[in-house]
Amino acid sequence: MTAESSSTFHHKLETLVRQIYPDHEVETLAEELAEAFWPEGTTRRRRGRVPGNRQWSERDALVITYGNSIVDGQHKPLDLLRHFLHTHLSGVVNGVHILPFFPWTSDDGFAVTDYRAVNPVLGDWSDIQRIGSEFLLMSDLVLNHVSSSSAWFNAYRQGHDPYDKFFFEASPDDDLSDVVRPRTHPLLREVNTSRGIRHVWCTFSHDQVDLDFRNPEVLKEFLRVMRLHVDNGVRIIRLDAVAFIWKQIGTKSIHMPQTHAIVRLMRLFADFSSESIILLTETNVPNAENLSYFGNRNEAHAVYNFSLPPLVLHAMLSGTAKNLIRWQGSMPPAQLGCAYLNFTASHDGIGMRPAEGILTPEDTGEVVQKMKDFGGRVSMRALPGGGEAPYELNITWFEAMKGTFAGEDAHQIERFLASQSLVMALEGIPAFYIHSLLATPNDQDGVEKSGHNRAINRHRWDYEELHGLLEDPSTTQHQVLEEMRRRIGIRRRQRAFHPNATQFTLQLDHRIFGLWRQSLDRDQSIFALHNVSDDALEIDAMAINLIDGEDWVDLLSGEAIRPDGGPIPFAPYQCRWITNRG
Repeated sequence: MTAESSSTFHHKLETLVRQIYPDHEVETLAEELAEAFWPEGTTRRRRGRVPGNRQWSERDALVITYGNSIVDGQHKPLDLLRHFLHTHLSGVVNGVHILPFFPWTSDDGFAVTDYRAVNPVLGDWSDIQRIGSEFLLMSDLVLNHVSSSSAWFNAYRQGHDPYDKFFFEASPDDDLSDVVRPRTHPLLREVNTSRGIRHVWCTFSHDQVDLDFRNPEVLKEFLRVMRLHVDNGVRIIRLDAVAFIWKQIGTKSIHMPQTHAIVRLMRLFADFSSESIILLTETNVPNAENLSYFGNRNEAHAVYNFSLPPLVLHAMLSGTAKNLIRWQGSMPPAQLGCAYLNFTASHDGIGMRPAEGILTPEDTGEVVQKMKDFGGRVSMRALPGGGEAPYELNITWFEAMKGTFAGEDAHQIERFLASQSLVMALEGIPAFYIHSLLATPNDQDGVEKSGHNRAINRHRWDYEELHGLLEDPSTTQHQVLEEMRRRIGIRRRQRAFHPNATQFTLQLDHRIFGLWRQSLDRDQSIFALHNVSDDALEIDAMAINLIDGEDWVDLLSGEAIRPDGGPIPFAPYQCRWITNRG
């Protein structure tokens, strides 16, 4: 790091430390934080990253998976995952988000007991390194809470320094009525400690005990963990549940100014690292709150497009894209050096909070009821002052596509593919949950065995059984994966689908969700049109202003499209990507 860049880095770091920890000796603490991320002897510093959109391209797509979504009882699950990626997704998906691969006690990995170890049931660090050398690897920094069975929490209960100050305590007499809750259980858990009875804060479950970032030692520890991830090949750091990390009695304890400053601090370390590190914030909250984590191009490099899943779901159930069009038309393009992560399904349920203010309560009620009809479950959250509201819908995305508000029908595969094609066409980087790629049905047995709604969408495939299904052209699994491979493959060859390429939302038939995308060099245009209904319909070619004198082709069907050729037909749920550079 040059003297100039070093001075810039330290000035920015000290400014952030002063915002987060004003009562501490700023220069000393700043140096300690730097040493936590760059231990003594480490020289991996460089000039700060120049803001730009070169960290990603149209060729990027991620698969989201647990380390043991595929098992066979003989081989290490991480070896099976690597084999699956190479066998079925090579040249199509270049990135993988392996969900928490650490030892854990609950929530399928999100109650971590040891941040420095790989769960031996899955494999070891060499397996993580191997996948990281072959794919763009994302991991979870589970920084809001740890398992109540972790060494950290056991040391807290015994009063051992420094862990005796690692966890957030409150009193049952405190006014916590304004706290934003994602769950319905009591917020505080009573525990016996060497110092007597204490009440610890538990945002997500009583097995997931919240850390106290008011203590800078906690932040130092997570900078060390972040460095461990990077040294083992991770290049995308997912900041899990980051919105909740800073608490203050008498407030909502979400999106606090110190939280945003901590994200900016982590971004600073990422941008001054020799490795190309991308920070992704996981904030399953209403849209405006979610977008705030871009900051002023100085917080997250990427944010989940959390409003997308419930709005796509509503569009596919209702047969109208009105809400989706209105929302997308008001969405700002990602700032320079930032990108959206677009998805419909993940290991969690379909979050309903991000649709607040976009879908009406009546719309939401219809969606909730239909997911129940399709075999899904609903998880609730507590409201300030009492009462409950839907927090997320628990169902596999493929099962969510089995019908409309009118009931089940024969268009499940077409409807599913339309929902995924829409995601592929949007500004941003697409991510696909492994169980969407595999058209996995609801795992009702998993729910019954675990007692947790989310288990419905966390099936573990037997690899031999899965291999047989994928080899058989008559199976849903084969048909869905092959067509998804084809469409993702087409997408990654189009410069107009760069995550930051120009995008305009088109106002066409309310059943058509349409986008115009233009490549950064302005050489390619794509009109991405998606029929979200079970109607056969037409739109006039003149309505999308195809330039005369150029050859236009639908990338998905291969059909030539003439600017003056009259109406363009759409079958139910048909998608067309019409371009001048096929």
